[in-house]
Amino acid sequence: MAQPPSRSILKMIITNFINSLKPRQMRGNHMGTDPFGNRFFEIPVNSVSSRTRPSRWFEPPIKDDFQSEMSAEWEAWLRGRRTLPPTEEEVAKNLAIMNMKKINAKEVDAKGNLPAPVQSGMESFPLRPEYERVPGLKQK
Repeated sequence: MAQPPSRSILKMIITNFINSLKPRQMRGNHMGTDPFGNRFFEIPVNSVSSRTRPSRWFEPPIKDDFQSEMSAEWEAWLRGRRTLPPTEEEVAKNLAIMNMKKINAKEVDAKGNLPAPVQSGMESFPLRPEYERVPGLKQK
């Protein structure tokens, strides 16, 4: 029966020391830019490090403004839900859809189909002239 390899602490210390002397990538590879001006970077996983996932981050267009908008595709890539960064065509297509939805929302608001302001008490349900409050009785 074969003996399992023993874990030598001295061997682990020497291996980690030698790996610490090997050059590491400190600057990330620029992976792309989104329409809002955020720049995205990645340091891939290599055989020297013990990391299992690549390091990913972004730089906002205004330094230290981390509340700026970010496209959903790039956010998914940052969080590791995507392995490959999104293409420019994919981001442009989804940005066009987002802008179209904003325009449609403004048109609905302009038509006046907004709900009535919320009141307190028993009358908190919004009053709509096109709907009956009591079934079978029309409002005047």
